[in-house]
Amino acid sequence: MLSCVEFSPGRRKPGAALSTHPRHRPIAGGGRSTSRKKKDMATVTASAGTPNLREWAEEVRALAEERDAVILAHNYQRPEIQDVAHHTGDSLALSRLAAQVEASTIVFCGVHFMAETAKILSPDKTVLLPDPGAGCSLADTITAEDVRAWRAQYPDAVVVAYVNTTAAVKAETDICCTSSNAADVIRSIPEDREILFLPDQFLGAHVKRVTGRENIHVWMGECHVHAGIDGHTLRERVAAEPDAEVYVHPECGCATSALYLVGSGAVPQERVKVLSTGGMLTAAERTSAGKVLIATETGMLHQLRAANPHTVFEPVNPRAECHYMKMITAEKLLTALREGTTEITVEEDVAARARSSVERMIAIGSPSRGGE
Repeated sequence: MLSCVEFSPGRRKPGAALSTHPRHRPIAGGGRSTSRKKKDMATVTASAGTPNLREWAEEVRALAEERDAVILAHNYQRPEIQDVAHHTGDSLALSRLAAQVEASTIVFCGVHFMAETAKILSPDKTVLLPDPGAGCSLADTITAEDVRAWRAQYPDAVVVAYVNTTAAVKAETDICCTSSNAADVIRSIPEDREILFLPDQFLGAHVKRVTGRENIHVWMGECHVHAGIDGHTLRERVAAEPDAEVYVHPECGCATSALYLVGSGAVPQERVKVLSTGGMLTAAERTSAGKVLIATETGMLHQLRAANPHTVFEPVNPRAECHYMKMITAEKLLTALREGTTEITVEEDVAARARSSVERMIAIGSPSRGGE
């Protein structure tokens, strides 16, 4: 049991509902020049109907240098966005990296809560989101008001929030977690304390299984994309590919089926892995399998195929695509760099409380490579 975190869920003060919609405004000017060395251009993968991608990529990198900006891309972004970014990864790893780099501007190619998290951890930097309409179905399943009401029902419980939540929700919780360290976070909490886990029901169920804790109450939220990767589809694909390995994200609706296949002996345990996106990337680099079936958003395939060109990576469900993640296009990224749109801000009080929840998680131990 780790003792580095003290939980005092009664510390919240009652008050008006916190806004979950930070202000947006363009930044003036072109940003200051930078002496940081420009990274060599990556090979850009063209999407259908996207002309002159190499010229576009060169302009993106030039504008980023002019604006003193670093471009961060989530694993589920379009291939050309991932390729032109300075760094690609999961949201928390990218947000922590944003706080470490020297650049004064962060261009976050992801969804809204991710840009908020980057701002929380980098309060003195400008954070841009190329499309402010890029939301998240999972984050939208719970509000700050919901958390306060739930906490009132269980006043002595510790509230644990998956990082895939808004700043306002993080501000109402005791500690955050990622999919890769959620079990460690749960184990750090005294066994006699009830836990409110939010917002993903599938990750919550997974954590209950691996920790054996029964006093965990789970919010019934879900990512519509991961929930759509169901057990029936997984079982069909596994039966059709008897020699393939299977990587399953714990947000998926099929995570329980994956563990059942192992438990029943239908599939050897070494073939099925429940992994965060970062865990998938590490496993992909190490595998010698001829084929791996991937149960997560299809954007992840781009990173996996680049990490190991000798293995065939196929989606369990080829329709598992998040339209929010794909809202950031080549044109929108270019516009963000040219015009400084759209800046994400978080109220200071909300940011400070949300930052505390993230820092308590980090105190328990750094999330492994790729937290989601």
